[in-house]
Amino acid sequence: MSIIRSNIFDPFSLNVWDPFQGFPFNNNRSLATFDNETSAFANARIDWKETPEAHIIKADIPGVKKEEVKVEVEEGNVLKISGERNKEKEEKNDTWHRVERSSGKFMRTFRLPENAKVDQVKAAMENGVLTVTVPKVEVKKPDAKAIEISG
Repeated sequence: MSIIRSNIFDPFSLNVWDPFQGFPFNNNRSLATFDNETSAFANARIDWKETPEAHIIKADIPGVKKEEVKVEVEEGNVLKISGERNKEKEEKNDTWHRVERSSGKFMRTFRLPENAKVDQVKAAMENGVLTVTVPKVEVKKPDAKAIEISG
């Protein structure tokens, strides 16, 4: 199942626009000339689900250490996930046959809904997956009062 919310009218989406996404690069370029700063990695893949208790955001960022990732809340309710994966050093005698693994900076931002407790955000990283948990404000259902119907 694939749900993608990158529509500018989606209030939960402030995704970074990548002008080079899908641009056909020549696969014969060397690592030294292959500028991968704006790459598929720039748009780290994200899942966002809402449970009764929290918003849970998972990001696939393989090859990145937790020290290289920042999770921040800006402007009161904007969640920002950013970081960088450095490219492998190129030795003079190395011959690269293929360069597909992305490197460079990445950043994703999301406008959190009003029910998010932004002061209680938690983040954990395991096996290349960052999990950000944003607890929700408990919505108290209004008390219902039965009204007697006269007749």
